[in-house]
Amino acid sequence: MESILIKGAQLILALSLLVVIHEFGHYLFARIFGIRADRFYLFFNPKFSLVTYEPLSRKWSFFKRNTTEDEDLERAKLVKKRFEETGKASWRDTLYGIGWIPLGGYVSIGGMIDESMDKKQMEEPVHPTDFRSKPAWQRFFVMFGGVLFNFLLAIIIYAGIAIHWGDSYVSYDKAYAGMDFCELGLEAGFQNGDILLAADGNKIDAANFNLFKTLEAGTITVLRNGQDTVNIALPQDFILKLNDAGVKQFMAFRLPVVIKETILNQPAQKAGLMSGDHIIAVDSIDTPSYTEFAPALVAAANREVTLKIERDGKIIDVTATPDADGKLGFMLTPLQEIYPVETVNYSFFAAVPKGIKDGTNQLVTYVGSLKYLFTKSGAQSVGGFGSIGALFPEKWSWFSFWQITAFLSVILAFMNVLPIPALDGGHIVFVLYEMATGRKPSDKVLEYSQMIGLAFLVLLLLYANANDIYRFFIK
Repeated sequence: MESILIKGAQLILALSLLVVIHEFGHYLFARIFGIRADRFYLFFNPKFSLVTYEPLSRKWSFFKRNTTEDEDLERAKLVKKRFEETGKASWRDTLYGIGWIPLGGYVSIGGMIDESMDKKQMEEPVHPTDFRSKPAWQRFFVMFGGVLFNFLLAIIIYAGIAIHWGDSYVSYDKAYAGMDFCELGLEAGFQNGDILLAADGNKIDAANFNLFKTLEAGTITVLRNGQDTVNIALPQDFILKLNDAGVKQFMAFRLPVVIKETILNQPAQKAGLMSGDHIIAVDSIDTPSYTEFAPALVAAANREVTLKIERDGKIIDVTATPDADGKLGFMLTPLQEIYPVETVNYSFFAAVPKGIKDGTNQLVTYVGSLKYLFTKSGAQSVGGFGSIGALFPEKWSWFSFWQITAFLSVILAFMNVLPIPALDGGHIVFVLYEMATGRKPSDKVLEYSQMIGLAFLVLLLLYANANDIYRFFIK
């Protein structure tokens, strides 16, 4: 239960940040061009709002019912009157609030046909603060602002990660025990212990490794048994097969059995094992990693075995008797203390291009993955809020939180630029059409397209979350 709450808290915090930044992009460009922003809301507020702030009266309200269209119209008239008196728009023109459904948010732009479907305001005479009164190029930037700010947020987060944590990685060619692979990886031709060398002839660089791009390659070249170079032809649609099988981790570094510390009065200490000893065999079974070592000990429970040890550059034999659980009683040396860890630290000026590069790479990778969406398996993999929440770790980690939030910001930017009515991309298409032809679509066309787009998005949302329910509770 605790892990679910932690995942949920991270999800809500990340979505809140992404929504506020996205809507602020719309709001800022609206303010720049003197367009009225009637509302700025975090979360949705059907029927009532948790919190509202009315700058015109400097009044806070809690659990307040939503205003009617007539009340909204009166407020808009008051804002228009202030504009006519002062000649400028203000942040006080906007009603700010927090809704009670933590799934999104919105900025309601005055004089625009959007999801609010406020027809009464559209029946009023065109005012200089209306969205519809502005030239097409200004309306374009208002609609593009959310997408732009989400992508900029991803760049800023990636740059911040680079400054605060830097990059730490183990080069694959220096991880002498190689990798362990999932079952589908083994079926595809990989063997535990393989060391990754190249994908379609291009060297695999641990510093810039992208698993998705690597597995899209036709051929992966590995080093096997420390001496044989082997080319593995990946099956067609291998990524989809991994997804269908629910594979969470395709591969992982193998951990050599190097003793960090023995435990008092346990078989390892009694046998004379020492810190730094590298166990490379149990009787006749080679143990290049813990993957082979653990079952070999279990099979030898309560029986004396001969351990082949590498100590100070020499190979020696030591006899020991694992306990009834197949344990010797020692702590393993962590991976980062066995293999050389390469660390790159970034200054502010180095972190900015790093952030741009990481953001761009994530966008390209995500867009490239969408081609699998139009397959049966891809459609079944579409997930809703449960799938997004599952991305976050069970224990709070700011490093993981910011990495996932940046990735989600890239996704949100791309999804919103899709040419679907009711999304920013749908509005942008109509504005571009107007800029190209000089003809503005009628309000009826915009209104009907908005309703169709909203219906499509609701169905997509229901489908995605139904997939989550099926995967998590039924399948």
